[in-house]
Amino acid sequence: QVQLVESGGGLVQAGGSLRLACAASGGAFSRYAMGWIRQAPGMERECVAGISWKGATTYYADSVKGRFTIARDNAKNMVYLQMTSLKPEDTAAYYCAADRYPYATMLVREYEDWGQGPQVTVSS
Repeated sequence: QVQLVESGGGLVQAGGSLRLACAASGGAFSRYAMGWIRQAPGMERECVAGISWKGATTYYADSVKGRFTIARDNAKNMVYLQMTSLKPEDTAAYYCAADRYPYATMLVREYEDWGQGPQVTVSS
């Protein structure tokens, strides 16, 4: 099991940028695929980005493609989500999550370890 702690959420105006960071400890982080999953009130969880264990493969939801970038630094046990051109519909709790397999996935059910999900609010 890997423990995940996110940082970087907050309030931003539409069109602005935020970077979320996720610090991992325990487990075998460098061998796990990672993802960022968001959940807005009353909505199902949506995986917005996934990255493979070495970072060679990344996937994005259509809703964020071209605006969000996922990256990882295995030497520092960190995963990042750079968010640009933010829209009010991006408002949600954003969770960092680990899949205990190396291959990137966009399937929420594949993720086994989760962070606490800081809030990102985009004002219009």
